[in-house]
Amino acid sequence: MSLKLILALLALSGILGVGFGYFLRWIISLGKRGSMELEIKQMMLNAQERSQKITEEAENRAKEKEEQQTSDYKERERDLKQTEERLIRKEELLDKRQTNLEVEQESLNSKTEEVQKVKALAEEAVRAQQEKLESVAKLSVDEAKVELIKAIEKRYESDIEGRMHKLEIAGNEKLEQRAKEILTTAVHRLGNSVVSDVLATTVSLPNDDIKGKIIGKEGRNIRSFERATGVDVIIDDTPGTITLSCYDPIRRQIARIALENLILDGRIQPAKIEEAVQKAESEINAIIKKKGTEAAYEARVPNVDPKLLMILGRLYFRTSYGQNVLDHSVEVAHLAGMLAEQLGADPGIARAGALFHDVGKALDHEVPGTHVEIGRRILQKFGMDERVVKAMQAHHEEYPYETPESMIVQVADAISGGRPGARRDSVENYIKRLEELEALAKQHPGVEKSFAISAGREIRVIVKPEDISDLDARKLARDIADQIEKELQYPGEIKVSVIRETRVIEYAR
Repeated sequence: MSLKLILALLALSGILGVGFGYFLRWIISLGKRGSMELEIKQMMLNAQERSQKITEEAENRAKEKEEQQTSDYKERERDLKQTEERLIRKEELLDKRQTNLEVEQESLNSKTEEVQKVKALAEEAVRAQQEKLESVAKLSVDEAKVELIKAIEKRYESDIEGRMHKLEIAGNEKLEQRAKEILTTAVHRLGNSVVSDVLATTVSLPNDDIKGKIIGKEGRNIRSFERATGVDVIIDDTPGTITLSCYDPIRRQIARIALENLILDGRIQPAKIEEAVQKAESEINAIIKKKGTEAAYEARVPNVDPKLLMILGRLYFRTSYGQNVLDHSVEVAHLAGMLAEQLGADPGIARAGALFHDVGKALDHEVPGTHVEIGRRILQKFGMDERVVKAMQAHHEEYPYETPESMIVQVADAISGGRPGARRDSVENYIKRLEELEALAKQHPGVEKSFAISAGREIRVIVKPEDISDLDARKLARDIADQIEKELQYPGEIKVSVIRETRVIEYAR
């Protein structure tokens, strides 16, 4: 009984504890709710105060902004009004100017019409006067002009001649002095040897017995040699020598070297001949390449195609009037470079044009055309600068002088070829050139005699004084010089001297 009672009391006390706990929790929650409501109300009041302040500040800023915009708007309105007033004033001023211009234009038009009328009347009066003069004089205006000029020339011939002579002397003296200074400076700076280089076409033999070996059995060796080299082998009674004949100097040199090697070897037979010729060709090609490279380096012409240097090197085996063409080309390049420096032209272009001015001679036996035209095609094929082509192509006046360098190359070529001892000509060609020079001068009317002197460097022309006046003599000298330049080939320059002499003879008896 007591245990049950105890359990019941415990259960009752638990229930009461739980109920009391819930009661306490309810009392505590009521207190917290009241404090939260107070806090919320306080927060609401604070928010209302802040919103009111923000609203008031926004209204104040809006008022300030509105006042500022209003003032700006008024200021702009004032500026626009002032601008509008200025534009109106300008428009009025332009209207006034336009009106004045129209008035002035009308005045000018009327004056122009009056001037044209006066001009037409004046032209008509001049035309009528001219027709009257022509009818009286029986001459047209052009005929009268010609007659007047002739009369003045005849009347003042001596004065005109004297003035022309003075001007010519003064101008020639200045130009000749300057030209002499430039040319003398260039020539003195270059001191190349001018000994003629003649390539031998004969081969010396150690004894005459070797001729039989060269000919071979039934001429087998000599035919094989001629077929392999393309040259003619001439074996005559001249002791100790054999002559090689060929128009191509390179083939002639290949044959000479091959024959000399065969003579040294002593074994002359078709197989050895072919081997010797191939070896000689290799040696000649090496020499050509070396000489072309050395020439370009000495002439200071860089960046040249190796194939073009090979063509240039072939000139080492060419001669012109006894002068080695490659040495001549290098000398012309040096002279052209120095002249270009003196005259303010491009020295590089002048040197290149001078170095390659005779490059066409390396192939003129193989390609048709003049060496100038062949050289032009060669340089254009290898992409040479067009200025170099123009400088090279005019050195024989086949093409016009388009650049200063072209004239410089022509002058340098004449200096190199005209130096004493530089070239050697045969007696037949020398006599033929003198005869052609004298015959050319005698073709002109009024010429009595002509004499080529100073080794063909001067032609003296004696004229008939009754047929040629002093003025005509000057014109005759110029005509002869022009004809010589066009029709004759000659190194250097030729001086033309026209002599007019009047002799009066009387006898006292």
